[in-house]
Amino acid sequence: MSDEAEAGLLKALQAALAAEHAAVYGYGVVGGRVGGQRLAEARSAYDAHRAGRDALAREVRDLGGAPVAASAAYALPFAVTDPATAVRLAAELEERVADVYSDLVRAASGERRGSAAAALREAAVRAVRWRGESVAFPGLAERAGSGAGSGTAAGGSASPSLSASATP
Repeated sequence: MSDEAEAGLLKALQAALAAEHAAVYGYGVVGGRVGGQRLAEARSAYDAHRAGRDALAREVRDLGGAPVAASAAYALPFAVTDPATAVRLAAELEERVADVYSDLVRAASGERRGSAAAALREAAVRAVRWRGESVAFPGLAERAGSGAGSGTAAGGSASPSLSASATP
């Protein structure tokens, strides 16, 4: 792998790791508001994102990088005050995670690409479960439409994770 390709892969891994950190934080909020019927689903997603975060941190270290740290707190994209807004946040988290995994699929090869594609698929399936509808190409269609996605594949440089905040 060329130095340029390895740098691109490391950047995509770090972006996915940052998104996983944000998703773990976000699911803490979701779990506090989602209500009994969907609490198990929120716990399962929380555990999946923790596992994804840990795996990505190992991959970054394996490439000689220092894994990006989680922020102390994140600014949510909207107020989460009840089960309905908690469900909306969960869907948003999954769409944002799918967005960065689509970039990782593009940057990776071999087994790492397969793992990234699996993570993209899992996030897309969780987004459908939360939102109740799907998109044709998770991680890509959102960018072309309303601008909800903000990953690097579309030429943007904004972080697809929740906005880091200095205060909780």
